[in-house]
Amino acid sequence: MSYRTPLGRVRGLGSAKEGTAHWWAQRLTAIALVPLILWFVISILSMVGADHAAVKAWMAQPLPAVLTVLLIVATFHHAQLGLQVVVEDYVHNEAAKLTLIIAIKFAAVALAALAVFAVLKLAFGG
Repeated sequence: MSYRTPLGRVRGLGSAKEGTAHWWAQRLTAIALVPLILWFVISILSMVGADHAAVKAWMAQPLPAVLTVLLIVATFHHAQLGLQVVVEDYVHNEAAKLTLIIAIKFAAVALAALAVFAVLKLAFGG
């Protein structure tokens, strides 16, 4: 028998307000991706037929390099948030759910880091 109130028993088990930050992060990354993807597609289409040296010279400029890194970070963060929601909604085993969420987060960070490294290598003449 417990003398704790129902509120006392659930305290520390998570906040009902926690999902709001996740929802906002998804929406903000989606909004950020719209102009970044449009810029990237237009930029790449304008370089159709260009050789490797021309693309490398374009990426060595500060604006394309920074915008490409922002595109990569926003894309992988948005993807990680979306996949996390899918796992939380459809995986019912708590151990599997936690394992998948951790794997998704690690994969997103690792792939984003590799992509950013590739951009920086192009931008700084590697």
